[in-house]
Amino acid sequence: MTGRPERLFPLFAGLETLPGIGPKTAKLLANLDVAVPKDLVLTLPNAGVDRTPVASVRDAILPGVVTVPVTVGRHIPPASRGRPYRVEVEDAKTTFQVVFFRGSAELHQKMLPTGQRRILSGKAELYDGIAQMPHPDHVLEAGEALPEYEPIYPLTSGLTGKVMARAVEAALTRVPDLPEWIDPGLLAEKGWPSFAEGLRTAHHPSGPADLSPGTMARQRLAYDELFAHQLTLALARATERERPGRATEGDGRLRAKVLAALPYRPTDAQGRSIDEILGDMAQDRRMNRLLQGDVGSGKTLVALMALLTAVEAGGQGVMMAPTEILARQHAEGLRPLAEAAGVVLELLTGRDKGRERDGKLAALARDDIQILVGTHAVFQRDVAFADLRLAVIDEQHRFGVRQRMLLGQKNDSVDVLVMTATPIPRSLALTQYGDMELSVLDEKPPGRTPVTTSTVPVNRMDDVVARLRAAVAEGRQAYWVCPLVEESEVVDTTSAEERFRSLRAALGDGVVGLVHGQMPPAEKDAAMARFVAGDTKVLVATTVIEVGVNVPNASIMVIERAETFGLAQLHQLRGRVGRGSAKSTCLLMYKAPLGETAEARLRILRESEDGFRISEEDLALRGAGDVIGTAQSGLPRFRIADLERQAGLMELAQNDARALLAKDPALEGDRGEAARLLLWLTEQDRALKLLSVG
Repeated sequence: MTGRPERLFPLFAGLETLPGIGPKTAKLLANLDVAVPKDLVLTLPNAGVDRTPVASVRDAILPGVVTVPVTVGRHIPPASRGRPYRVEVEDAKTTFQVVFFRGSAELHQKMLPTGQRRILSGKAELYDGIAQMPHPDHVLEAGEALPEYEPIYPLTSGLTGKVMARAVEAALTRVPDLPEWIDPGLLAEKGWPSFAEGLRTAHHPSGPADLSPGTMARQRLAYDELFAHQLTLALARATERERPGRATEGDGRLRAKVLAALPYRPTDAQGRSIDEILGDMAQDRRMNRLLQGDVGSGKTLVALMALLTAVEAGGQGVMMAPTEILARQHAEGLRPLAEAAGVVLELLTGRDKGRERDGKLAALARDDIQILVGTHAVFQRDVAFADLRLAVIDEQHRFGVRQRMLLGQKNDSVDVLVMTATPIPRSLALTQYGDMELSVLDEKPPGRTPVTTSTVPVNRMDDVVARLRAAVAEGRQAYWVCPLVEESEVVDTTSAEERFRSLRAALGDGVVGLVHGQMPPAEKDAAMARFVAGDTKVLVATTVIEVGVNVPNASIMVIERAETFGLAQLHQLRGRVGRGSAKSTCLLMYKAPLGETAEARLRILRESEDGFRISEEDLALRGAGDVIGTAQSGLPRFRIADLERQAGLMELAQNDARALLAKDPALEGDRGEAARLLLWLTEQDRALKLLSVG
């Protein structure tokens, strides 16, 4: 893979090679993430102004933008300091004034010489019954023309619309005609223009409708961006799949024992996911699969079946959780089932020290432990497995790609299964995990009770506390989640501590426990353990309990100031109840009046328990970055593609990218060469590196 192709050089030259752009403007453009002409052509207008000429200001709706031919009349300099400079002008039907609050008299006389014809365009308003146009946007000589619909670009402080528009026009002249990288069948079916034509059309809208993501030109350009991104992921996936793995096939004897010990039959979705995972494990290439399941959809059982397959094949499996509480919980939940199958399952966390830890490590190296459950402590250098075949990672977004690779170094051919309890809309799952295969659990196992969700204004706090008192008297347990306060953990902590004190006063000593992010881990675990054991009946918490905590006896979830939480987060929190046989409720306390979005959010939660539907709605309400949390999402920044409104294009792009690579793995055919140009254009360096390695 040599350097950037020559035909793209003009698009990657310095901005100062464009007419009218000096170092100062180039610096301003950098604030818009514009570094080269290519970035300018991919910055599309986000609004427009109608500049259709009229004969007279009388024919226009004022206040509003008017474009009108005039004859310039007399100049009226200001009578005293601080007054405006005025110029009388006459159109086909009336006389009106152009007003300047700054600029010299010479400048105004040069721009509007008395007796000459000019075309004015700018915002006009009525002032004491007379039309005025302060500082026109455009003053043209007769014979010069304006676009009837002028595109408006995103700007940054100090950068004017005129300079931006001129820069974009200059950059557009540098776009070469490029060979087509989109599948010809798809192009014909969609009726999309070519890349260069799409750019020209998108930058020259003829009306507001041309600014919508649904236009042919914008769809085409968005698709190019998504296709480049999916090509990168597909290349990463292909490279990953070429890494040798080991075929791991079990005989089913251990799995059969566990299924016999279960009080229920797995759901169809669980069965389907297990088949997909075992199919991957049986291949001699590395598995890289994401298991996506809603709260309580039974991911753990699916993971256990995969781990048992590794053991049946004579190997070992490891399961990793992001926190000690969760690792402990996984171990406790899985141990009875592992025992039913006669398999040794052990827990390893940062708490294991000295002799105890050495003993576990020795047993692991001797293959006396078949399944290890732990936190990232299982990554440490001295942890050696006898024959590790499968790693299951719980809660992907807490484990970055770096940790996945670290794990790979432990054993290059280890199969990887990532589980996430956050239902992610399909378009985002493809964006973020496009290099992985996807299994989805979209049914709930029997025995989970539906949760009744209702909303209560904060001023009815006393009623809520009274209900809680009655429930505790019946032996039930409850969570009380405190609001998120601005991003400051310290403030969060104070609000949690205050709520803890007021509930303790209302419900009695020893009834209420407290967990928050600022506590030392040992204290946090102890407070959790007391709640799990049923010693405390109400647990006041910040969102540390969001993921994975399992207390079947807890049947009430109170979320204070629910309107400050995201939809997915509220859904996760609600999933902490309804795990036992008791009828469960979730109370969303809000502070009135609610904004439109907050109201929509709470309404969706009341109506639905389907995490996938909720995540799609969340995407529509908040946008892609917020759903996954941009900071740790690793979501690519798209200039044109709109993940909320163009979700369907992502799936098309993924299928197209995978199909192209299946036919032409090294991108050497005609369409492959064109696709390479697209990768250069979109600066997908990662993909280009993968190609040069391949």
